[in-house]
Amino acid sequence: MDEGFDRKAHWEEVYRSKSDREVSWFQPDPRLSLELIAATGLGCDEPIIDVGGGASRLVDILLLNGYEDLSVLDVAGEALRSSQRRLGDLQTRVSWFEQDVTCFVPPRRFSVWHDRAVFHFLTEPADREAYRSVLGRAVRPGGQVIIAAFAPDGPERCSGLEVVRYAPDTLATELGQGFQLLEHRTEEHRTPAGKIQKFSYCRFVKPH
Repeated sequence: MDEGFDRKAHWEEVYRSKSDREVSWFQPDPRLSLELIAATGLGCDEPIIDVGGGASRLVDILLLNGYEDLSVLDVAGEALRSSQRRLGDLQTRVSWFEQDVTCFVPPRRFSVWHDRAVFHFLTEPADREAYRSVLGRAVRPGGQVIIAAFAPDGPERCSGLEVVRYAPDTLATELGQGFQLLEHRTEEHRTPAGKIQKFSYCRFVKPH
């Protein structure tokens, strides 16, 4: 990637030029994410952070399902404001962080870290190393990590950017020995334009 690439400017422009329902990753019902969060077995009072979840409907449904301690992190303020407008008064029940995940300073430790379609955009080794460092600080021992990334037969590019595609074993290798792979699933995501994108979903635990 061009060293002069401005990640924040790119994603702000994406959300200024398209509605949240027009972006390729839009899901009206993030079923698989919800299933994997439920599979952690953690209570509704446990802290959960949705990384790159700016305009996602996941936070809406978690609130409706009784989850009480939710945070959303996104580099694009436009995406976060879209969710805040949609939630109305409920937005006060969520902690919002407008930051690049590779520079995020976690104010606390979380029990669940959920990332759908952020990690695969980190094509530079230094960015992936920074992500792992943040992840290690942000997740408590015994906490769980859910990452969804394009599968080996998924798209090679998204939103005009190159991506890194992952099988479950290569994603586990990338995260390193600090996280143990518990399960993995595949998803054929249909974009608003009708295209199919194949994802690998993986759930990890950070051992005590």
